[in-house]
Amino acid sequence: MSKSFYHFLMKYRHPSPKDTISQFANDAYLDHDFPKQSKDYYELTAYLELNGHYLESMSIFDEAWQLYMIAEK
Repeated sequence: MSKSFYHFLMKYRHPSPKDTISQFANDAYLDHDFPKQSKDYYELTAYLELNGHYLESMSIFDEAWQLYMIAEK
């Protein structure tokens, strides 16, 4: 994997988010403590479980992670 998850997620940012992944990308962008260099699922999960109050459900992260895995293959 060459890109960090955050870098991948930023391609989903949108001024008027139409889906949960776009909203997640917008919120992650505003989260200055988000682990921007991480490529590690467990590190990101732990961070979001403690600090991802903006996520309605961790399933949004899991869906974004699956897209990340597909894109990085």
